[in-house]
Amino acid sequence: MYKILEKKQLSDGVHQYKIEADLIANKCQPGQFVIIRLDEEGERIPLTIADFDRDAGTITLIVQQVGNTTKRMAEMLQGDSILDVAGPLGNPSDIKFYGTVVCIGGGIGVAPVYPIARALKQAGNYVVSIIGARNADLLIMEQEMTDISDELYVTTDDGSKGVKGIVTVPLHNMIGSKREINYVMAIGPVVMMRGVAEVTRPYNIHTVVSLNPIMVDGTGMCGGCRVKIANENKFACVDGPEFDAHKVDFEGLMIRQRMYQDQERGQQCGGNCKCQNH
Repeated sequence: MYKILEKKQLSDGVHQYKIEADLIANKCQPGQFVIIRLDEEGERIPLTIADFDRDAGTITLIVQQVGNTTKRMAEMLQGDSILDVAGPLGNPSDIKFYGTVVCIGGGIGVAPVYPIARALKQAGNYVVSIIGARNADLLIMEQEMTDISDELYVTTDDGSKGVKGIVTVPLHNMIGSKREINYVMAIGPVVMMRGVAEVTRPYNIHTVVSLNPIMVDGTGMCGGCRVKIANENKFACVDGPEFDAHKVDFEGLMIRQRMYQDQERGQQCGGNCKCQNH
């Protein structure tokens, strides 16, 4: 059993959990994830490690309430326990000195980009971070990202905080000013990561994306995270989750993500109403 030591709400439907998991905390690296199962009847879901404290033996998970398990997890309280937390899984981020790096997190993607940005800063890089959300109320981890960044830019779709627009706006402006950028890391919705890749592609800026948002069972057995990388089939959970953004077949990935839209909408509203979601 893995005890929830702390729980707090970061925004509507998004909660942060500090969990007692000393073996995982001692071994995990930025970019890796865990598989959790709430109880014997629960499904297994992958969650990226948003932070870890080796001395305290804890890991931090940030969870958005979107499906059955995450909704049940949102009801759990400090002091409750999770049955299984398996990890660390996945390949860690390639942390080294690049020079000037830009770390981009969109929505809940700010959580997994945080430990990567922190490690890149510790490796001697000049870290420029860009974080974005639909509005100011949904923005998470702004102070944490400020603390580990040399520069921080905030974007919101509605302009309620920072730059009005999406996360590619500050990135495009930096590139347009002919500022040297040696490495870009982006994590967020697939459409956002595709947008970042298209901005950097013409300038041949080394860009990496984490495809953790598309993972399902985390073992490569379900095939849910299959993606073409330079015309070769890969699985985000076992071969990644990080890949060269300019080699990812984002178009094919987005088509596959839309395959079960109707079923997912039906689950969200219970399937018993008269709405147009199913």
